[in-house]
Amino acid sequence: MVTLLITSFLLLAGISYVIYLWQRPSSKSGAGFALAPPRAVGLFDDDGLHEASPRELTSGETVADEQRQALLARATAGDKETLREANALDDAALYDEVLNALVERAGSEKQLLALVSYIVRSDAHLRVNGLLAERFIESWKISPDRNSTAKMLHVAALAGEAGVYQTAIELACQFWRDRQLTQISADELRQLIESEFWILAPNVRNSGAGFMLKRKLAQLRRQLAAERTVKSE
Repeated sequence: MVTLLITSFLLLAGISYVIYLWQRPSSKSGAGFALAPPRAVGLFDDDGLHEASPRELTSGETVADEQRQALLARATAGDKETLREANALDDAALYDEVLNALVERAGSEKQLLALVSYIVRSDAHLRVNGLLAERFIESWKISPDRNSTAKMLHVAALAGEAGVYQTAIELACQFWRDRQLTQISADELRQLIESEFWILAPNVRNSGAGFMLKRKLAQLRRQLAAERTVKSE
């Protein structure tokens, strides 16, 4: 009798344990698929403040584009102050666009000289670019003399491009050989060319184009020395 009671008790306990195990996974499964309640985002939520909306990004880009267009419009009208503003924005591409617009606006030699003077005399560290230097070289060809040749070589050097400066010195030497620069001696022209060469930045002088420029300078130095010898005889 006692054995039967013990056996019945153990059997009942085993059945209860099996039922418990069968029900337990079901409850876990329901908990696993429960969705977390959506997080309320307050008006002053920090994450919301740091997350830019598409409209805000578009607005910022629009402001930058409008500023660019306004600067270019004023430069096209001849406002040289736009160079200072573009330079202050530290955007080299925009500065070149503004300067190119001013160069295109300068329709006469006088206007081009005024633009160059504005840049050279400015205390805002404005720079000359290739287009301005090339236009100034073309303007110099019209009436080359001692003073304008010095300015032309200086502006060409300020452009900071070895190729532009090489073009300038080759033209100066050609005009001198063609006796269109009679006020300048061979020694004076050589000294002028070599002194302006050092305005170029070190990285430009030491570049591949700079190496070719140095070879051209050496060649011109020999040619000018030969011309001086012939004339002295």
